[in-house]
Amino acid sequence: MSRVFRGRVIVAKKTRGRALVTRQGFNTLASFYRSILKNAKRVVCSDQDNAHLYKKPLTDKIICLPRTIGSTSAGAVWEVVAERKIAPKALLFSEAIDSLAAGGIVLADLWIGRPIIAIDQLGDEFLESVRDGQEIEIHEDGTVIVH
Repeated sequence: MSRVFRGRVIVAKKTRGRALVTRQGFNTLASFYRSILKNAKRVVCSDQDNAHLYKKPLTDKIICLPRTIGSTSAGAVWEVVAERKIAPKALLFSEAIDSLAAGGIVLADLWIGRPIIAIDQLGDEFLESVRDGQEIEIHEDGTVIVH
């Protein structure tokens, strides 16, 4: 049975992919820094404090999360991972996106031309119901279908 959710569009594009779920804050710098420093072709989460994602591949996944956390470097990190083509396919937030993540994601789309789909305010029920590996369909109007 599919479940349908609607959120606020930050960057939209129609896509499908597999869910990778964390129910704790996503530290952008801590998650990407090792892969960035190694000039890796694919990102493996390096945030030891995130038990849900640590050592899991992030590139091309649809990351389902409550919120991002971390430092003011977050915006620049989103730009770098987009430019290097190692970003997640999408970020689906149960809560409102923070301004640093939103800024980096929007600039990656506008300046670099590499969109990282981001939809926020999907609600707690979204995050409670989605599981790792589930197929997710995202529409440009902010509709998210979890299969």
